[in-house]
Amino acid sequence: MSQDDPIREYSGAAGGWGALKSVTRSWLGSDNAVKNIRAMLKTNQDHGFDCPGCAWGEAPENGLVKFCENGAKAVNWESTGRSVGPAFFAEHRVSDLLRQSDYWLEYQGRLSHPMRYDADSDRYVETSWEDAFALVAEHLNRLESPDQAEFYTSGRASNEAAYLYQLFVRAFGTNNFPDCSNMCHEASGIGMTDSLGVGKGTVVFDDLEHADAIFVIGQNPGTNHPRMLEPLREAVQRGAQVICINPLKERGLERFQHPQKPLEMLGNGAEPTSTAYFRPALGGDMALMRGIAKYLLGWEREALAAGEPPVFDHAFLEEHTVGLDDYLAAVDATPWAHIRAQSGLSLDDIELAAQMYRRAERVVMCWAMGITQHRHSVATVQEIVNLQLLRGNVGKPGAGLSPVRGHSNVQGDRTMGIDEKPPAALLDALERRFRFEVPRAPGHNTVQAIQAMEEGRSKVFLGLGGNFAQATPDTKRTHAALRHCELTVHIATKLNRSHLVTGRDALILPCLGRTEIDMQAEGPQGVTVEDTFSMVHISHGQLTPRSAHLRSEPAIIAGIARATLGDHPVDWMSLIADYGRIRELIADTIPGFEDFNARLDQPGGFHLGNAAAERVWHTDSGKARFRCHALPEALVNAGVLARGETPDLILQTLRSHDQYNTTLYGLDDRYRGVFGLREVVFASETEIRRLGFAPGDRVDLVSLWDDGRERRVSDFQLVAYDMPDGQAAAYYPETNPLVPLDSYGEQTFTPTSKFIAIRLEHAAPSQRLDAETA
Repeated sequence: MSQDDPIREYSGAAGGWGALKSVTRSWLGSDNAVKNIRAMLKTNQDHGFDCPGCAWGEAPENGLVKFCENGAKAVNWESTGRSVGPAFFAEHRVSDLLRQSDYWLEYQGRLSHPMRYDADSDRYVETSWEDAFALVAEHLNRLESPDQAEFYTSGRASNEAAYLYQLFVRAFGTNNFPDCSNMCHEASGIGMTDSLGVGKGTVVFDDLEHADAIFVIGQNPGTNHPRMLEPLREAVQRGAQVICINPLKERGLERFQHPQKPLEMLGNGAEPTSTAYFRPALGGDMALMRGIAKYLLGWEREALAAGEPPVFDHAFLEEHTVGLDDYLAAVDATPWAHIRAQSGLSLDDIELAAQMYRRAERVVMCWAMGITQHRHSVATVQEIVNLQLLRGNVGKPGAGLSPVRGHSNVQGDRTMGIDEKPPAALLDALERRFRFEVPRAPGHNTVQAIQAMEEGRSKVFLGLGGNFAQATPDTKRTHAALRHCELTVHIATKLNRSHLVTGRDALILPCLGRTEIDMQAEGPQGVTVEDTFSMVHISHGQLTPRSAHLRSEPAIIAGIARATLGDHPVDWMSLIADYGRIRELIADTIPGFEDFNARLDQPGGFHLGNAAAERVWHTDSGKARFRCHALPEALVNAGVLARGETPDLILQTLRSHDQYNTTLYGLDDRYRGVFGLREVVFASETEIRRLGFAPGDRVDLVSLWDDGRERRVSDFQLVAYDMPDGQAAAYYPETNPLVPLDSYGEQTFTPTSKFIAIRLEHAAPSQRLDAETA
């Protein structure tokens, strides 16, 4: 197969030489290679900076190299030598920039100056920080209600920035906090809080080293958090079971070559990262978990009848749980036929998974967005919790629940109060400390914010990081909603499409990156983040800022707050002079952060603690609760079924390997064998031919929904891939236009990006010609 062929098989392991080559290309392509070597060696080190990539936690031991392939790409991407400033915008109109790809936009470099959109010239023009802050204040203060503004947050914001942001917004008078959590792990937080009283993972890194079995569900760590592959491989080496549950065969879940172990690299060896691999139907994970529970219940009854040791942990169940009888009745009532059909797995496969679970004394269950981006995601999360409760696998060493978060501080932002439905305890603490009446009404989540902007009920959008226009569903509607605003503001490090989807007035406010030195009035400052294991670390930037015009995220928030509210409820500039003062306020108002500044002196940071991990249940009953749900009758939208439409395939959106959320570090997806392309759709060759197509054909994807709107993406190449029949996969954000804004999880409002009913159509020749010309 030619190296020029964009679709070609990749036979290597995850990591290894491929990772080293990719990191080297990223490093050399940063136009800042010498300085970036130092930056990479300071990644995740004491007195260094926390990786701006994923939220995976650090192993306790130290080492010279503590970053993965994606972490290195994130550092090099942020620390590029290229700049986007007034000269760039003088050369490019916004309407012209909109025609460029997402990759091209971010590749241009770091934003260097505050810019204001000039509609007459269709260009951004330089403005001063003072004028920018005054413009935001003017728009906010003339709103009829604070609830007419939306305050979005990306998960990369530090604890200090997030805390100041929520304090400012609540002092302004609203709880409108749409954030990236709404689009990913909302179901994890809701489901676990209801069942256990805690919405965060109950495990720490050490638990992975002592587990007898680790279930990895709806998750692709080889691309999304590659450092997780190390403990998975080590678990297999010591004889533990690693059970992967994922529809696609992902290379990182099969085998891994450690790129930091010379002997292994020289021998070109690779170690397995799993011992079993199950491939359910999209949306079928709840049925699989119910099937495992049903087998366990049958074995429990057989054991009791034979006078043998029980399968369930009766001592734990009696002391720590409620609702068991109702749950077991629901398990009994679920027909095997329904479990088999919805899971997409044979009963033999389900039984094997149940046996592996039963044989393990200590089980960790991990999951990501393959679980949380479905209509019935809360029920699925609670089914996973139920299964762990049956055998006492919560609150003991080597066992527990681990929703693996995405962005490096998405969990910390929620801890700091970025929450449209804040807990009463937080609001009470803020009122006591700051002496102002906080808003109590629930605010808007991401979907509700888009709807409010679309309908003209919200008029100002302020984004703290991220790429809202591309990360969100129903792209055409989202873009139209943003353009309906009177003002859009984006605090960002690099140019992205959201900056080009402007309100009537618009600002781009350039901020420091995690890698850069944050010098304030009283010296260089550090910021903190919380990882997926609830460890809190301090991060100190190492590089000279790319531009003298950059300001830190806390400083930008404080500048907007002071212009809008004056010195109420705090002296904003005093807090910015020394971030230790912000941390003192956090310690006063957020549980678990007592003596915050002093505890940061510990190497590796400190653990916030987790009540459920200590078998303390903050529920109404004071015990962990079994929650029972019936399996969905059908997964496809009822309106589609009522019209008699049958989807050709069910599509899930996913990342490529050179991608982190909407940030594209490159155009290759080497583990899946795609090079230089993004507009591709994966399906089995059997399905491609059943539908009357051939691999390599160009197709349009049309999603099926019941609101009368056509949602289509055009001219995608069909790629034959090893995946279950009936399924398809394609990259986001390119396929976000197919996700209806009104298709979201029950209780969560999380877009159903892992379950989209689609029809395939041959692409029109004119579309192919346009694509080739572009």
